Amino acid sequence: MNFESRGSVLPRDKGAAPLDFVIAVMAFLAALALGASLIADRAAEGWQAGLANRITVQIAPPESGDPRSGLERDTRAALRVLNSTPGIAHAAPLSHAELAALVEPWIGKAGMAEGIPLPRLIDADIMPGAQVDIPALTERLLKAVPQALLDDHRRWIQRLEGLADTVRYSAYGILILIALANVGVVSFATRAGLDAHHEMVALLHQMGAMPGFIARSVEWHYLLSALVSALAGAMFAALLFVGVGGLEIFGFEPVPFLPPLSLRWSELPWLLTVPAATALIAWATARFSVLSVVRAIY
Repeated sequence: MNFESRGSVLPRDKGAAPLDFVIAVMAFLAALALGASLIADRAAEGWQAGLANRITVQIAPPESGDPRSGLERDTRAALRVLNSTPGIAHAAPLSHAELAALVEPWIGKAGMAEGIPLPRLIDADIMPGAQVDIPALTERLLKAVPQALLDDHRRWIQRLEGLADTVRYSAYGILILIALANVGVVSFATRAGLDAHHEMVALLHQMGAMPGFIARSVEWHYLLSALVSALAGAMFAALLFVGVGGLEIFGFEPVPFLPPLSLRWSELPWLLTVPAATALIAWATARFSVLSVVRAIY
């Protein structure tokens, strides 16, 4: 009798549906973790692109005299220092509307008072590839404007990169835990199925079936089952990411200072790696489990 054809010779267990549901849930969680890592990578790139090669100078109102005229005088002095610095491509103060937009997330639109002068902010761009001596520039600014405060955003870039790395590595850790859980679930289900069909496995062995044939029969079943279940879980996660991106239509405003929690259409295909990896893990786990059990018996 030829036992080399591929196919499922063992009947489908009655408890297979709960197993499929568990695999779908794990795939859903894995897709969420993978999506979170993609969002963290995109946010880190956006933050670094927005802050790199830029410096900000904050000028506080003078303690004596007219605050408005003092701010204008100090702003012009700071602009002269910045524009005369080698490597500075452009420097310009932010308008009152731009300053109000910056503080609005903290105090709201109603919190803006006309009588309270806000510090002036000067945004300066550094030429690509240019090296600016930040300590020397800071010293020159303080001589011209004692109330000036220079920020080259290095501290913020490091903190944002650290936050993105934390989210990214946490997502990778979750993916590893889900993969290990998938291995345990499939291994337990495979061994339980072999125990339930012990007589049929023994009959196949007596008819000349090799352990590899029995393993191929079981592994093919788990590969297809895990692929379909994981694909359903990943598709549900994709719909969730797409749905989060459309919440603004229903009046939900995005959280300030946080990146969009939705995935771009170009990023959604990455979620297909979840069912592919799940099916591969299920296939390998089922094969090694069957071979270990069958060879131990016979």
